[in-house]
Amino acid sequence: MIDTHCHLFLEQFDDDIDEVLERAYAAGVTHILMPAIHFGSLSRMDELEHPHIAFYKMAGIHPTQINKGKKTSEDELLEYCSSEDIVAVGETGLDYYWSDDYKTEQQRSLRIHCKVAKELDKPIVLHNRDSTTDLLDIIQDEQDGSLRGVWHCFNGSVEEGRRTLDLGLHLGIGGIFTFKNAGVDKTVAQLPLEKMMLETDAPYLAPSPKRGKRNEPAFVRFTAERLAEVKECSLNEVLLQTDRTAKQFFDLS
Repeated sequence: MIDTHCHLFLEQFDDDIDEVLERAYAAGVTHILMPAIHFGSLSRMDELEHPHIAFYKMAGIHPTQINKGKKTSEDELLEYCSSEDIVAVGETGLDYYWSDDYKTEQQRSLRIHCKVAKELDKPIVLHNRDSTTDLLDIIQDEQDGSLRGVWHCFNGSVEEGRRTLDLGLHLGIGGIFTFKNAGVDKTVAQLPLEKMMLETDAPYLAPSPKRGKRNEPAFVRFTAERLAEVKECSLNEVLLQTDRTAKQFFDLS
């Protein structure tokens, strides 16, 4: 399994990172992709190692960090993302949940990330909270046929999901998808499996039956098992397809 969105570098894992990685390996996790929250995240990512798990880094500024005064220029982001060990640009996106006072700044940052992703031909990883219309409108505006991206932690409607796919994006399927009252499973059932990738967003949004606990990469299996149920196929089919999609999308070795 490939966990395509995991914040293993955060302090929530400081006390037991070795055990977390051993549980991930035992669950079948072979690759872990780590989106940045800000550029300071990168040095923490470099500290992670495991003999049987491959780690991959992204570079970007999370939209909630924009609210705190973090910012980047196109030149600075380009310099970070040009590194060969950076597989994607992000995470970026929009988040109006905590405050909508920074819409202009967040949207400007998102456009910078889109431009860099296109220039480097690397995928972009999109955070979206209470901002779907603006997010997809900006992606539509920036899409010139070369922008590749994933709506991480997809929780939209069927119509929003179809528009996302029409814009050339993929869907990141994580813990919210497994929540009984969220309704995301009914939406995902109507969208194509080949456009989906598995993720945890650890340490956040642990899937059922671990909801409310600290999330970790091993829990991606619960999401995969639920996806197999929803798509009415075998777990092996889900793992083969989502792994294949993630490897192609992120150009993983």
